Amino acid sequence: MSDLKSLLSSLAHFPSTVRRLLTSGIVIQVFPLHDNEALKKLEDSWYTRFTLKYQPLDRIRGYFGETIALYFGFLEYFTVALIPMAVIGLPYYLFVWEDYDKYVIFASFNLIWSTVILEVWKRGCANMTYRWGTLVMKRQFEEPRPGFHGVLGINPITGREEPLYPSYKRQLRIYLVSLPFVCLCLYFCLYVMMIYFDMEAWALSLHESSGSEWTSVLLYVPSIIYAIVIEIMNRLYRYAAEFLTSWENHRLESAYQNHLILKVLVFNFLNCFASLFYIAFVLRDMKLLRQSLATLLITSQILNQIMESLLPYWLQKKHHVQVKRKVQALKADIDATVYEQVVLEKEMGTYLGTFDDYLELFLQFGYVSLFSCVYPLAAAFAVLNNFTEVNSDALKMCRVLKRPFSEPSANIGVWQLAFETMSVISVVTNCALIGMSPQVNALFPESKLDLILIVVAVEHALLALKFILAFAIPDKPQHIQMKLARLEFESLEALKQQQMKLMAQNLKEESREGNKEEEA
Repeated sequence: MSDLKSLLSSLAHFPSTVRRLLTSGIVIQVFPLHDNEALKKLEDSWYTRFTLKYQPLDRIRGYFGETIALYFGFLEYFTVALIPMAVIGLPYYLFVWEDYDKYVIFASFNLIWSTVILEVWKRGCANMTYRWGTLVMKRQFEEPRPGFHGVLGINPITGREEPLYPSYKRQLRIYLVSLPFVCLCLYFCLYVMMIYFDMEAWALSLHESSGSEWTSVLLYVPSIIYAIVIEIMNRLYRYAAEFLTSWENHRLESAYQNHLILKVLVFNFLNCFASLFYIAFVLRDMKLLRQSLATLLITSQILNQIMESLLPYWLQKKHHVQVKRKVQALKADIDATVYEQVVLEKEMGTYLGTFDDYLELFLQFGYVSLFSCVYPLAAAFAVLNNFTEVNSDALKMCRVLKRPFSEPSANIGVWQLAFETMSVISVVTNCALIGMSPQVNALFPESKLDLILIVVAVEHALLALKFILAFAIPDKPQHIQMKLARLEFESLEALKQQQMKLMAQNLKEESREGNKEEEA
């Protein structure tokens, strides 16, 4: 009996015990094995057949958990939401290719589109998470993250012995080391951007001096090189940001993720979009803006497909052959199939969460919503990329990476705020592009100040309309609000009945004690 109690006690503290073992280095990695039978059924309904159909989100949730299922749900929804932009952009590209005056209409549609899709997603997300039972999930007390270290002490909340680290030391690390490093990286990416513009000027001068059609190809070379450099810098900075955020020694995983996301988003936004803002509002060269946007978008999509799925899958297949040879050579007494699976999955890559996946969609949303009015095919290329992204990400989850532990989620978290912030920036950008168009400038040939004031007024009006739409469209559909209210009412009624029973039981006990005293 004592052994059973000790076992139950150890299981109750299993997560914290594993965290301590991982932190100390005694345990290197912990992961669940893939269920081959369930995985095969999921693959058959998910990505093995290339057909245009909805993803089996309930099955994905049953196998991988709500967090990953929500990502694939958002990827599917975002792809479908891009189709109207792509349908409008294709004929717009074909018939008004050189007529930049008319991109005012496309920019105006872009403003409405970027606002509505995010508000509608909230409702769809609420429907899914209500069906899964995680909509009203509240954050429980968080255990210290595995990398957290400090002097052992007693936690005043839990009463447990755990590492303690002063908050002021963490703040000093953030403001004296992390913040200057991030600023230095931002300056470096701006310096690389100016080198890119020097390369553009060199290629243009070479083309103009030669006058050959062959040198026109050189006009795209600087943009392609710059796009590759951007991807390399983003990945290198990501490693540096992870190291800095771990070195800051955050106690909770949520705090660690928030600081990491903030660092990465700021750098990626400036690194990917600074050149486009410079071309649009300093150089005011719409032809170069169109060329740079197309090159950056297409090159980044190709590199992401290769680096995230195709290359890891090829390496995994090569390793799988080597593992089979080792298992056949060992001829151990143990189950060779299980041994082969353990050895194979041990060498698989570890899924680091949905961070990189959402980041890719965030940058794609920026390319489409900020400057697609000067390159209407951006949405079409994004749709084509996302159709293949669904299959490549599914392949990555099922065959390339270890099976992650299931994590419940009520929504996409801080990424909803990131996308909404990008949509606000898109309002400002598109209003500025509209104000710079020759069509609008022709209405104010003399007074540029009046034009600036009108553009600012329209921008504020559109931002006000955006927030009104966000308030008018409820985050939860009415039928879900009614069901949640009914659940709350039933829980209150059950609590009242329980309290009444306790009161009645107390009265009975008091009356019994009173009768005993009278008899005595």
